[in-house]
Amino acid sequence: MKSQHRRLIREYLLVVLGATLVALSYNVFLLPSKLAAGGISGISTILYEMFELSPAITQFVINIPIFIIGWLVLGKDFGGKTLLGTFWVPFIIGLTSNTPITITDPFLGALYGGIVLGVGLGFVYLGKGSTGGTASIAQILKKFTGKSSGYTQLIVDGVVVTFSIFVFSLELTLFALMAIFISSKAIDFIQLRTSANKLIVIITEEEERVQELIRTNIDRGLTKVRSVGGYSNSDKTLILCVAEQTEAVKLKGVLQQEVPDAFVIFVNASEILGRGFSIDKYYGQKL
Repeated sequence: MKSQHRRLIREYLLVVLGATLVALSYNVFLLPSKLAAGGISGISTILYEMFELSPAITQFVINIPIFIIGWLVLGKDFGGKTLLGTFWVPFIIGLTSNTPITITDPFLGALYGGIVLGVGLGFVYLGKGSTGGTASIAQILKKFTGKSSGYTQLIVDGVVVTFSIFVFSLELTLFALMAIFISSKAIDFIQLRTSANKLIVIITEEEERVQELIRTNIDRGLTKVRSVGGYSNSDKTLILCVAEQTEAVKLKGVLQQEVPDAFVIFVNASEILGRGFSIDKYYGQKL
């Protein structure tokens, strides 16, 4: 029960942190650069340019019906965190509306605004929440299409940006498209928690030798799969081992020196769950 409470608190903190970054990306980068980078924030940028309507109030009002739809489709748990995000983003936007730190250059606004926006949304999605608006629509699309959060956010935001061309110049619209493309990649990067961990695949006839080298040099577990060489038709062993970047580099040098005939593949491992990574390396011992 305690672990469940800690998980829930962590998720709400992620939503607050992410929503704060989303709001700051809007006030510091996107609005000053006149970039309608998709979503309700893009709509509020267009309305601010046309009628000088408060972006905070605009986003809050538009979010209400979209929040209700998201709550009905995605569940109460998502709805609670989306409710927090829906109120928090406009609140921080209103709170920091007069910030002296702003970027008016559209290229810098698109680059850094897209990064901060994507990181913020990535944290929100890790917390299983949403900032409301088209982020909720993107999550609904993700549920029914199976596409990644970054991909669905790109599609939804692209529609909004397309309409911004009638208010802003083509140049600013292209910068806005660049911003949402960057943010979509940042969302997927945060959600996958891309790390320097490596999946090492070793195909060898010297099974015991390689196994001893792994245990002696990097102290990692491994999995062995019996296989047959497609060219030589001889019996081989396929060894799978996951290691951190420094361990992988060390093992690479050892294998090149001790077992030069082994066929070795290093693959980036974006997220690893299990002993030695997400939980303690040894039973009864804290890392």
